[in-house]
Amino acid sequence: MIVTHVGGPTVLVEVDGWRLLTDPTFDPAGGRYAFGRRSSTAKLTGPAVAASDVGPVDAVLLTHDHHADNLDRAGRALLPSAGTVVTTVSGARRLGGSARGLAPGASTVLAGQGARPDLSVTATPARHGPPLSRPVVGDVVGFAVRVGSASSVALWVTGDTVLYGPLRAAASALDVDVALVHVGGVRFGVTGPLRYTMTGDDAVSLIGTLRPRVAVPVHYEGWSHFADGPAGLEAALAAAPPDVRRRVRRVELGAPTSLDA
Repeated sequence: MIVTHVGGPTVLVEVDGWRLLTDPTFDPAGGRYAFGRRSSTAKLTGPAVAASDVGPVDAVLLTHDHHADNLDRAGRALLPSAGTVVTTVSGARRLGGSARGLAPGASTVLAGQGARPDLSVTATPARHGPPLSRPVVGDVVGFAVRVGSASSVALWVTGDTVLYGPLRAAASALDVDVALVHVGGVRFGVTGPLRYTMTGDDAVSLIGTLRPRVAVPVHYEGWSHFADGPAGLEAALAAAPPDVRRRVRRVELGAPTSLDA
């Protein structure tokens, strides 16, 4: 598997002849984006790879469509050129076209051609905030991607989520090769101490439960709403058990990186 971290949640994943793109965000730095309820965020850094340089995309794994730090204007413009878009049920209704919506636990198959195997994509649970926040923050899912008839998961994308029971249960049940773990510890001034994504400490706890071969932290830099951010992740990893630290791989932005054993 080769991954190229474009920035934020956006990663190009090349696996078994497939080119998958997660949460496309390609707007330049400098914009401010409203999330509703008097909350907003500013984009501090632009993409490490331009949308025009990404190349062909077979499928987009879109954890949610309604927040610009996961799907911005340039990312939205890229969607029609992607072979398939897999997202939430509500997101598929909003996007229309051939978008496939999945509720947690539901699966869809991306049919391979020739020597390229089928991919099975299963939505995993995610909660983008504290209890009872779903009516405000909307639906989010993660994705577990299996190659061919394999029972193990080649790729797990956690999506934007706090650490909570169903996520821990999913981590306990999955046998994962590579995990893209969304971190950052999102907070907004209007809601005080409430968290909307995992902190570095949460990520360490989840990785300890999941025990993937490789865990790649993403979506913790480049935006103003990351209260935990790179510093929180660094501190958490420094204090993490050795078994967790050896599984974590930090990848250089914009650089295709092989994660093969």
